[in-house]
Amino acid sequence: MNIIDELEWREAINQQTDAEGLRQLTEEKSISLYCGVDPTGDSMHIGHLIPFMMLKRFQLAGHRPVILIGGATGTIGDPSGRQSERTLQTMEQVQANVDALTAQMKKLFLTEGDNQLRMVNNYDWTHQLNVIDFLRDYGKNFSINTMLAKDIVANRLETGISYTEFSYQILQSMDFLHLYREEDVQLQIGGSDQWGNITSGLDLIRKKEGPEAKAFGLTIPLMLKADGTKFGKTAGGAIWLDPKKTTPYEFYQFWANTDDRDVVKYLKYFTFLDKEAIDALAEKVQTEPHKREAQITLAEEMTRFVHGEEMLAQAKKITAALFSGDIKSLTADEIEQGFKEMPTFDASKESKNIIDWLVEVGIEPSKRQAREDLNSGAISMNGERVTDAELEVSADHAIEGRFIIIRKGKKKYHLVKLS
Repeated sequence: MNIIDELEWREAINQQTDAEGLRQLTEEKSISLYCGVDPTGDSMHIGHLIPFMMLKRFQLAGHRPVILIGGATGTIGDPSGRQSERTLQTMEQVQANVDALTAQMKKLFLTEGDNQLRMVNNYDWTHQLNVIDFLRDYGKNFSINTMLAKDIVANRLETGISYTEFSYQILQSMDFLHLYREEDVQLQIGGSDQWGNITSGLDLIRKKEGPEAKAFGLTIPLMLKADGTKFGKTAGGAIWLDPKKTTPYEFYQFWANTDDRDVVKYLKYFTFLDKEAIDALAEKVQTEPHKREAQITLAEEMTRFVHGEEMLAQAKKITAALFSGDIKSLTADEIEQGFKEMPTFDASKESKNIIDWLVEVGIEPSKRQAREDLNSGAISMNGERVTDAELEVSADHAIEGRFIIIRKGKKKYHLVKLS
């Protein structure tokens, strides 16, 4: 299957500048293509991941991916999708973000062979450019009328846009031209909000290199969940690729809890499963939705891709332990992951009667209620039911001396940290 056919089957193409021309080019040879990301933070979230999944598909089809980290454009701020100016970062912060994103990207792509990943930074070819050369060599090729008509600018005219952010499309266009000349890059891909920037780059290439220059643009559809909300956002915030921001267990759970209405779309976008496998899972969603096989497969594929086999195994172990109540099988680090969003309490390591301890920690509102819950078997400690009202709770009950897990009722977990 041609890579363009595959992207169309996966419903992953929003706009193309020349669909037939790009199809023909990808059938004739392996091409170089790029996608950019600005270092506005020290980690990508899963919303950022969408165009890079497409870049990886091109790589697996034998094409050569280039990832541009915007060390220069990141200091300016992309106005796309925003109603207000970005806060400018220090150069030191930008560089720290560049380093973090570079390391993150290298984990996701093949870094050996003829089609290995190439990483570039647009700071390298822009930081020595003086303002006179910028205006004469590049600014002269851009019409203010055309720039104002671009959605990324037009949407900001009422609220206001600085010249700094207004010029962003010129800098991104310079990137495409530079990569076309120096890296033989013929295709730029990006989110739907990047259409204006991509077409500006193509215009610049044709003005500089001639109207017959073979360069193309392709954008990915804006992804919304079935309920109309933005993909990748939860009540707790964004789902990050950095395991320190979103643990592998939380990452796994996000995908495992996907709505039936969205799961097939996500399998197409985010996994490298073939059509036959995805069609089979789509059938399971219709006939056996309670088994959630599609969601579990999606969670496994994505966690393996971003965090690796070891972290996937750990996420599944935590999931199984929480489902079965076998808390003692978990390490303290695994408990920290699995109970991160659950009610958390602090307690000293001093020995104390369990009724007094439950009230003092804050799990029970009164001694009477604590005694009733113990008598009825509603209290479990580290997965084991506790009914002895004379039990002395001490550091010996803590897993690795750090945590005690109290379950009240069937599902209400509480994490107690000992200090």
